[in-house]
Amino acid sequence: MKRTALAGLFISVAMLASPVFAADNDLCTIKLQELKDKVTSLPATSENTTMEIKRMQGEAESAKAANDDKKCVTEATQALNRLDKLSNQPKP
Repeated sequence: MKRTALAGLFISVAMLASPVFAADNDLCTIKLQELKDKVTSLPATSENTTMEIKRMQGEAESAKAANDDKKCVTEATQALNRLDKLSNQPKP
C-alpha cells in the first residue's frame, strides 16, 4: 500500500510540475518575439542604446538555446522595459 501511495505521489508531482516548465518556455518565446518585433521598429536612438538592446536580445536568445528559460525571460523583459522607456521619452 505504501508503494502505491508513494508512486501516486511521484506521478502527481511530475504531472503538476510539467506545466510550470512549459509556461516558462512559452513566456520566453513570447517575450523574444515581442522583442524582435520592437527591435525591427526601433526609433532613431543613440548607437550605444541600440547596441545595448541588441546585446540583451542576444543574451536572451543564447539563454533560450541553453534551455535557461528564466534567464531568457529576464533578459528579454529588461530589454523590453528599456525599449518602452525610449518610446515614452519626449521628442526634442
